[in-house]
Amino acid sequence: MTKFNYSKRVPADGTDAVGTILKAAADPQIISFAGGLPAPELFPVKEMKEAVDRVFAKHGQEAMQYGAAKGVTALRKLIQKHVKDKEDVDAELENVLVTTGSEQVLDLVGKAFVDPGDTVLVEQPTYLCALDVFKTYGANFAGVEMDEQGMKMDALEEALKSHPNTKLIYTVPNFQNPTGRTMALERRKQLAELAAKYDVYVLEDNPYGEIRFAGQHVPAVKSFDQTGHVFYMSTFSKTLAPGFRLGWLVADEDVVNKLTVLKQSADLHTDNLAQYAVVEFLQNNDLDAHVKEISDLYGKRKQLMVDGIKKYFPAGVKYTDPEGGMFLWVEVPGVDDTVALFKECLKHNVAFVPGDPFFAGAAQPGTFRLNYSNAQEDKITAGMKQLGAALQDAVAK
Repeated sequence: MTKFNYSKRVPADGTDAVGTILKAAADPQIISFAGGLPAPELFPVKEMKEAVDRVFAKHGQEAMQYGAAKGVTALRKLIQKHVKDKEDVDAELENVLVTTGSEQVLDLVGKAFVDPGDTVLVEQPTYLCALDVFKTYGANFAGVEMDEQGMKMDALEEALKSHPNTKLIYTVPNFQNPTGRTMALERRKQLAELAAKYDVYVLEDNPYGEIRFAGQHVPAVKSFDQTGHVFYMSTFSKTLAPGFRLGWLVADEDVVNKLTVLKQSADLHTDNLAQYAVVEFLQNNDLDAHVKEISDLYGKRKQLMVDGIKKYFPAGVKYTDPEGGMFLWVEVPGVDDTVALFKECLKHNVAFVPGDPFFAGAAQPGTFRLNYSNAQEDKITAGMKQLGAALQDAVAK
């Protein structure tokens, strides 16, 4: 058998721990809170079909032709208006880049800014796919402690002092994946100030910010950026549908231009039909009303999950109670092996994502992420009872 000589960017062991977990959780007998999927019953299928029909009637040739690497101009203008209206971010058209999902922003920023040996500061825990991307480009990581108000700014400044080769700070400030926590307003201001003071870049990842079902909206970190050190990214995956693979970046014009060159080497441009279809959808439908419907449903499902934790989980278990988004985070004291706990829960026909892959350094044992957006209400109620029984058994051993 041929032994392939892969680059150093390819993980040496070739394992996909999360993929293995999700495959196990896909058993139809198992109630799974492991995935990170939106509720498909709320996808605007009818409205999007009508939008696509209008695209072919009005822009058929343009939609099927090669397009601009920065994206369809009409969509970039709508994004420009959106970030101003929703996040108080002032942007010119030249500051907006449309990408193939927000995951592509992670890859382009990693490729453009992270050299082998550079340090990337991340929340502890953080989005596991971001760790995978930056690791590909040779990043070293330092985790920054969080509390219920998000990343702690005193801990961040200490990390900046301790790691003078820091190139990038990565944050998910709204309803963070995996914890569901939201960064406080004052900390956002401080984060923008620290980025300028230490001349490091902040990649602000906001896929969930509009899915708020409690509390008050908090403006983006980018809205406090006076120096161009903050790059803002978001996506239509959680508000419309992930299958379109439409994300975007708002950053300094020079950054957008450099990333556009790198994007051209990756895919030439993002899917034209999807871009035109979203433009038509936004021009003919009330996105805010659609997002409210999503938020209302997720809020109901989150509350069912929290009620189940209170009713069925062992005493002493800690959990987050998010005001929006798709996830909450659980900490079970006394558990030393979260993967073993996962396997125990599978025996009770219920699944989660163990916390280990979300940590840049040593993982906190007994932690796991639960997703409530993609589970029907009856499944949540039954699943939390089964999960509680599994945890009771594990703690009792």
